[in-house]
Amino acid sequence: MRLGTVSTLAAGVTLLLTAGCGGGGGETAAPSAAATTSAPSAGATTIVEPTDGPVKRAQADLVIWADDTRSPIIQKIAQKFATEKGVQVAVQQLEFGDIRDNLVTAGPAGEGPDVVIGAHDWLGKLVTNGAVAPIELGDKASQFKDVALKALSYDGQLYGLPYAIENIALFRNTALAPEPPKDWNALMDNALKLVKEKKATVPVGLQVGPEGDPYHFYPVHASFGSGVFATKPDGSYDPSQLLIDNAGGLKFAKALSEWSKKKLLSADLTLDIAKEAFTTGKSPYWITGPWSTEDVQKAGIQLAVDPIPSAGGQPSAPFVGVQGFMISANAKNKLVANDFVVNYLGTPEVMKELYDTGKRPPAMISVFEQVKSDPIIAGFGAAGDIGQPLPSIPAMDAVWTEYGHAERDILLGKGDPEKLMKQAAEKIRAKIG
Repeated sequence: MRLGTVSTLAAGVTLLLTAGCGGGGGETAAPSAAATTSAPSAGATTIVEPTDGPVKRAQADLVIWADDTRSPIIQKIAQKFATEKGVQVAVQQLEFGDIRDNLVTAGPAGEGPDVVIGAHDWLGKLVTNGAVAPIELGDKASQFKDVALKALSYDGQLYGLPYAIENIALFRNTALAPEPPKDWNALMDNALKLVKEKKATVPVGLQVGPEGDPYHFYPVHASFGSGVFATKPDGSYDPSQLLIDNAGGLKFAKALSEWSKKKLLSADLTLDIAKEAFTTGKSPYWITGPWSTEDVQKAGIQLAVDPIPSAGGQPSAPFVGVQGFMISANAKNKLVANDFVVNYLGTPEVMKELYDTGKRPPAMISVFEQVKSDPIIAGFGAAGDIGQPLPSIPAMDAVWTEYGHAERDILLGKGDPEKLMKQAAEKIRAKIG
């Protein structure tokens, strides 16, 4: 559901040549042997679609990897770039989830692209494998939201041009909850009151499931002054300083136990149960992301989207995911790639077109200002503005399982909540070590 969710498809290439110059469109030629071996003329672009087999670099001066959703927009900009710069450009289409691993393997072999669209939480693997190069935005950096720039940075170095931000927020059924709760206690009081009056069956849709769900619980945990990792002076995460069992984390663990006893939260609440309750008008609140908006609107629920209320006195900071454009460390010409990304993709017009395809809050401030009249987008934007980038460092892989199990065990009453959180933290530290 989050940005960067992986799906699988073998990616190869079949070139479908499009019309050449001047930015005009033309009929797509039928595939042929010549089409698969000939490079486009200067000022032209190619579109490259997947077939079975290992990925091969398209023949062009500038090659961009993108998924089928964003390829049409990127190709249009690529055509303009090709015409104005007199170069050959190919937009090579892969499944989004295949881009990261293919970049790691194909790049050093000379078969990779120059530019990719990707998710910020790929950076741990990409940077440690030397697969992406730093990007220079110059003064343009000030045009983007700070949380987006932080997300696409690794060890203090920026590695991408951000375009979309994604995070969870509080869905509120305005028929059951006309006003946003001022804090977590207000949410709890109203939710339990509605259940007692038999106007609701699920107080708040905060999914758990068999493995726990730290992603959805994280904003509430963070509001106690806790988190996953401390940050270094440059703003990057420090894997040697795990925070889930600091003083705030232990207060959160005790609060989880209390909320379970009051039947505000349940370890048995799954995504499907939460979705069913909210879309049928049987739950006033649901903590979820923009992927759920369409289902709620189709169900006819009067929806408001708010920042998640604080339970511990600090901001309820959700994990923020960011998508952007990155430059391969093995790019044929990094200056050409940087010019295309910064000066052709990094414009309000392109950012608006990309927003229109996915309806995720734009990372470019001026474009967000254009679209924030949509209260749904504004709500997610407000929640994301206080968010924290989802850690992209490799150590995060050691966190999810033990963290989720501890939360679930606390809700089930399987032991002292503080002890359970401390035990999970020690297991995580051992894995990282």
